[in-house]
Order: sequence, then structure tokens, then C-alpha cells
Amino acid sequence: MGAELRRDDMAEAAVKPIRDSVAFRFVEHVLQSVRMDPLLVDPYDMDQYNKMVSTLDTSKKKTPDEEALYVTTLKALSEAVSKIDITYHHLLLNNIFTIRIWYLQRDTLDAFLDLITRLAAVADQYLRECLQMLVNNFTPPLVQRNELPRWAVSRKKDIFFHLCESLKTISDTVPLAPRILRDIIDRSMPKLFDNKAKMVSFVECMLGLDTDRMGDLIGATLLAKVVDLLTELDVNITWEDIIQGEHNKGIFEMELEDLNEDEDGLGQAGTKVLFGGNACAEKLDSLMVVVCEHLKSCAERGYLDKEFDILKAIFRASVLRVHRSKFCQFIMFYACSLDPKICGLEFAFFLTEIFLNKEEDPISRMSAVSYVGSYLSRARFISADTVLAILKKIVDWCDEYCVLQNRGTTANPNHQIFYGACQAVMYVLCFRLRSIMDYPNLKAQLFQLSFGFILNHRLEPLKVCLPSIVNEFLRQAKDAGLFAASMYSAAEDAIESDLSRAFGGINRLDTFFPFDPYLLKESDRYIRPNFEFWSMVKTTYSNDKDDDDDELLDLDAPEMNVGSLDDHVEIDINSDDDELEYSMNKMSITPHHSFYHGMAADGGDAGLSMPARIRPSASPPSRWAMSGSP
Repeated sequence: MGAELRRDDMAEAAVKPIRDSVAFRFVEHVLQSVRMDPLLVDPYDMDQYNKMVSTLDTSKKKTPDEEALYVTTLKALSEAVSKIDITYHHLLLNNIFTIRIWYLQRDTLDAFLDLITRLAAVADQYLRECLQMLVNNFTPPLVQRNELPRWAVSRKKDIFFHLCESLKTISDTVPLAPRILRDIIDRSMPKLFDNKAKMVSFVECMLGLDTDRMGDLIGATLLAKVVDLLTELDVNITWEDIIQGEHNKGIFEMELEDLNEDEDGLGQAGTKVLFGGNACAEKLDSLMVVVCEHLKSCAERGYLDKEFDILKAIFRASVLRVHRSKFCQFIMFYACSLDPKICGLEFAFFLTEIFLNKEEDPISRMSAVSYVGSYLSRARFISADTVLAILKKIVDWCDEYCVLQNRGTTANPNHQIFYGACQAVMYVLCFRLRSIMDYPNLKAQLFQLSFGFILNHRLEPLKVCLPSIVNEFLRQAKDAGLFAASMYSAAEDAIESDLSRAFGGINRLDTFFPFDPYLLKESDRYIRPNFEFWSMVKTTYSNDKDDDDDELLDLDAPEMNVGSLDDHVEIDINSDDDELEYSMNKMSITPHHSFYHGMAADGGDAGLSMPARIRPSASPPSRWAMSGSP
């Protein structure tokens, strides 16, 4: 029987159906017959082995009979994995580990992945190679011009499902697999200048692993790698690149009084044109869509709370102190919007605790208070009572700091943190004061806070914080009667001074409002429904708006686009302002001091309308140390 089986020809099997059991025995015999020195192998057995190896070659299109033989061979190899030896079967293994499963038909795909999961379970043999082969298939072949081939798009969901299932099966079978998989994914992660379609495909498939038990094993690592990639793309997007892509201009100064209408009417297309020339922005936009869809899926499966805990830790380690980030932090915003009662509240208090923690470094505390100020202002899903609870914590800290300054008992004074906290409080109240005042119980609590003592303190926060925020806050506070009338006359003298220009040191945290309007076109749909634009804000003086205020109402409205704004901008290409400070300023809505003086000249009593998408020119380099008295 063995002799008859030995003489059975593989070519005949291609045209003449044979039973699986016969094929299995034949493949096992061929594998065993070549496990010796090549010079000792029977020439016929070597010929049959070479034919089996060529059967696994996917470079040529197969006939239906050849495809059937392919499936049979794969199944037979699955039953004979114990006979496969790296020393004698390296050609066979090479063909297996270089297969692109995107080309395989459905039955062939199932048979091949079954072979891979069985090979991976062979002790101390092929685990790493099997995992690497599966990860290599996270991206389809022939990715060109940043687009997937049509046939690959139609198969993507099914391919990703099978890849993830195979990896989960291997991880359940081999305890060592998750650790090796983490290392392989780390080394295989897309790089900054990789093809966009390849980058998106890899991340989309990778996040498919972040579920159930697999997520518990490597979920934190997967998310951390994705956030690192988002951050790297983000910091490589400069406002100079985005603006020059449309205007070919450099540093500029924008004054709100020059922005009366959208002359070009570019609409959403204008925004796309601005970002169209920036590859990093386009890649980040697409990846943000993938991450938001992943978070949405987690929420639908009841898994968001675990994912959010991981995200918080990643945010704390990788994003909080990155002051050139403009968009990647919005994954936290979106996650919070999916579960406002738990994640939304948790994030607000998480940031507040970092700010209040004296053991934290000054940069982290400054960044945290900037984040919480921007978050409370922009998150429509955060209730007025939560806003007030956070404000009370910050105001109480400011009050205590002022008291310690009066006593001279502050061991290591850091006025920068104090000014950052004051500015955050005023910024939040510019957006939320009216909503707090609408509730009598909250209004009563707000009026008990020691604004007058803090803002009239000898540290003079009104002269240090940004004038646009100070004046808008004072206008609303005056209308609401927030503190004594005597304070307003003194506060009206607060103009931009050397202190204000220097505030923030080299990091310019004073102009860092992390949740400024989101400018990425495709992923904007996840952020917009829960984002508070300035045009939506009801101020305490809303009934007193004049015609000029009405003209400015839509500067930050949902239909507004950055392209239409930029056409009104005057640009000074000879500016010598520091590049780092400039890039930080471009992250902010904060208007330049010329905007303040221009409005004041037109009539100080009218007050300022808070712009929400203004990019200021850079302030002069800082002359003020990180800590110490102003």
C-alpha cells in the first residue's frame, strides 16, 4: 500500500478527484521522505515535494482544479504539521509565510489560516513566523496613490475578521503569543511617511484585536501605539503648512474687525483645500475616523469604561504635556461624549486632580488646567452643576494661593500656575456663566466664590491673563452682577502689559486651548454634534448685542470654515517671532492684542465678542522665568 501511495502522482490529483484521507497520507509521506540529506533523497520523492511546494505558489492564477488541489494540500499539511521541519522544508515554509491572504478564495483562506494556527502551536518552532505573517496581512497588497484597490475594499472587513480570529485562537492556544505579538506589532507599526491607505488599514485591523480577552492581554499596548502615531502626525502638522498650502504665506496677524464676510464662500470645500496639501493632516483625519469608530463600537458592546481607563493613562503619559497637539486629544473628547455621565465627568475631575496635585510638575499642572478650562467650555454634554463644581475647586485653590502669598508662607511660589488657573476660570465663565445663572441654586453658589479677592489681589491676574478673555469675562460678570461694582472701574484699566506678553514662558501655555474648534474635515462629524461653538453661546448680555456683534456671530458656527477666514488675513512674511511660540499661538482661539486695542478704540463700552476661531500672531520671546514673582 505504501509503494502504491508513493507512486501516486500529484499531477493526476489535479485532474482526477481523490479522497482527502488519501491525499493526507500522501503529503505526510512526501514530507517524511525528504527529511534527510538531499543527496540521499529519492529523485521521485524530491520531484513530488517540489510539486507540492509549487502548489502553494500564489503568484499565478489557478484553475478550479488547481484551486481544489491547493485546498486539499493545505488541509493535508494541517494534519501533518508535526512532520514539517525547518531544516528540510524551508522552501515549503517560505511559501507559506509569504502568502498574501488577500488573494485567496474563501475555502482556501479558511484552510490556510487553519494551517497557520496549527503551525503556531508547534512547540518552539514557528510561533513568531506565523504571527508575523498574519500582521503582514494587516495591509492589502498593491496599495497605490493612497487608495486601496476596489477588490481589496470589498474584502477588507472579511479579511480583518479572519485575521483577528486567527490571532485570538493562537493567543488562546499559546500563552507566549500575546507578548510576541506586542513586539511584532511594535516593529510593524506604520511610520510617519507611509502610505495613507496602508496606515489606515493597519490601524483598523489592529484595533480589531482590542476586544474581549485579547483586549485584556494587549489592548493597552495597541491603544498606546495608535495614540503615539496620532500624536506624531499631529505635531508634524504646523499651521504654517496648512495655511501655506492655500495661500503660500507665512506668519500673520488677524484682527477680528477685518473679518466681515466670507468673500470666497468656499464652504466645506475650502477647508478641504487648506488641508489637501498636507499629507500628515489627511492621514490624521482618516485615522481619527478609525479610532472614533472603534470607541463607538466599544460603547455599543458595553466595553467603553475599560477602554476609557486605558485611554486616560495613555493621555496622561503621552498627550497631556504635548503642547503642539491640535487634534489627537479629541479622542478623549469623543470618548467622553459617548458616556457623559461616567466618562465625561471622570475626565473633568481627572484633569482637575492633576492641577490640584502639588506633587505634579508645573508643566503638567499648567497643561491640565488649560485642558479642563477648554473642556468645560466646549463640551456641550457637561452640565452646569458639574461646571460649577470644578470651578469651585479651582477658585478655592486660587483663594488659598493668594492667602499664602499674603502671609509669605508659600515655599515654592509658582505664579504661572496661578495665572493659568485664573485664566481657565474666566474662560469657562465666558462660555458658561449664563447657563449657570439660569439656575437659582447654582447662581447662589457661584456668588459665594471669592472672585473679587482673587482678581483684585496684588498679583494682578487681570493684567497678566489674555485681554480678550479678561474683557469678555468682565463684560458678562458686570451684566450678571457677579461682584462689587467698585471692582469694574479698576478692572477696566487692565490692558495687555509686559506681564501678559511674557505669561507662559517659552511654552506659551497661556495660549493653549486644547479643544479649540476642530478643523479635520472627515472626522469632524464625530466631534461637531457635542461641541460648543462660540456662536451658540448665550451670554449674560445677549439681549444687548448690537449689529456688529450679530455680524460676528457665525465666525465659529458649524457651517464656518477656516478657508473663508484666511482670505481676510494680512500676513507679514518678514516676522522674526519665535517659531515655537508661533506654532503654539496657532493652536489657540485667542485674539492678538491689536484686536483688543482696535475694539477698544471703536468704543470700550461695547465690550468684546469672544471669537472662537482666531489665530493670533506670536508674542515676543518670554522674558519671564517659570516661577517667582511677576
